[in-house]
Amino acid sequence: MANDTGTAEMEKGTKGREYKHPDFPERSLERLQKDAAEFDLDDHLVALLFKEPFYADIIRSLHKEATEKIPTAGVLFKDDIMKMWWNPLFLAAYEAAQVCGILKHESLHLALEHTTTRRYQPHIWWNWATDLAINSTLTEEEMPPCGLRPGKKFKIPADFAEWTPTQQARHLKLSALIESFPLHLTAEEYFARLLEDETVQEMMEEAKKGEGEPGEGVPGMGGMDDHSGWDELSDEEREYVAGKVRQAVKDAMQKADSKNAWGSVPASMREEIRKKVNGEIDWRSVLKQFVGATHRADRTSSVFRVNKKYPGIHPGFSREYTPRIHVYMDQSGSVGDEDIALFFGELASLSTRAQFTLYYFDTEVDEENKLEWRKGTVPKTLRTRCGGTDFDAPTRHALKTKPEGYIILTDGGAPKPEHSRIRRAWVLCPGQDLAFNDMDGRDVLVKMKKPVKEG
Repeated sequence: MANDTGTAEMEKGTKGREYKHPDFPERSLERLQKDAAEFDLDDHLVALLFKEPFYADIIRSLHKEATEKIPTAGVLFKDDIMKMWWNPLFLAAYEAAQVCGILKHESLHLALEHTTTRRYQPHIWWNWATDLAINSTLTEEEMPPCGLRPGKKFKIPADFAEWTPTQQARHLKLSALIESFPLHLTAEEYFARLLEDETVQEMMEEAKKGEGEPGEGVPGMGGMDDHSGWDELSDEEREYVAGKVRQAVKDAMQKADSKNAWGSVPASMREEIRKKVNGEIDWRSVLKQFVGATHRADRTSSVFRVNKKYPGIHPGFSREYTPRIHVYMDQSGSVGDEDIALFFGELASLSTRAQFTLYYFDTEVDEENKLEWRKGTVPKTLRTRCGGTDFDAPTRHALKTKPEGYIILTDGGAPKPEHSRIRRAWVLCPGQDLAFNDMDGRDVLVKMKKPVKEG
């Protein structure tokens, strides 16, 4: 798995070498390519929808991309979109039940927040622990042989005889350790048991001495998915991604509850998911990250920059990055003055890193009374409209005026607008929800909380 700044490891992929399937290394590349050409992920997603609707709804919220940049599959955050990358050479080799298991596995990494708020170091052992917890919920039929499952020995790789004696010994010791683990512990419990093991401790000590990463002592143990990159997220970025993931999981949970369509999700896991979905994400951090990640490049000529094409003849160019963001304020009467004041207060602190153009709207955008909000200024909380609410109005205005991103402050009480090609954030008044559940994948949802009064 990877984020936008951490895809280098993932993108090593299979380029420059012949692909070897982790479970079927004996199969030729031609055979794998033939299977991949006949494979249609949509068929498996439709089957998942009927069999496992909760998992299917989470997968549906992701942008699916077939790629050979990674050897297996994984979920990642890239280009402001939650994505699922999958290698057709990998996925097409499995039976339908195992493809279902892999899709469920990726869904649970997100639903249980293994990639965002629940992260521990060393990351390789945390990755093993999360895989063990997730795969406890899969049936034997759904498990790819290369996956880690409590109570199950490691598969002996085809090139095992070529390993060093140390590598072979570690593989067998860790295999016995995983086989000794019971099913259905939490990721934290598996993590603690792994760190207590002498072989794991030995590998960690070697890593501290600069002798490589802890997992390098066990070649071939890549598992059934790719976890790369998530540790490179900053705390601020992690809050931002966590908010997007949590909203997708919450939508799937509410749909499963309303239709009694949880599929095979155990009751204990349903409760764990509910607790995590209902937990708090700092809405200010999410809004701050949205603003900070939205940039505009201002191109200016500069004699101090060398023009690479015509050095010494024409000046080069320098670029300054200043976010240009539009803010659209819902003017319906249900948006109270206290809500507006709360939002304005947060924008005032964010104005140190961005400039805002403020527009009021109801069924139309009021361009006549727009306000340029710069650092150190606080506009008056005017009301210039009093009609209904139409989210197509700010969406179409933004598509026409082309800011780098835009924010809609609202109580959420209107139908879903058309798709936006520009980054869009929904900032909801305290205690409110959007009137629609199928928010676009690139959109960001921020739910404001009223400050707790002292005394």
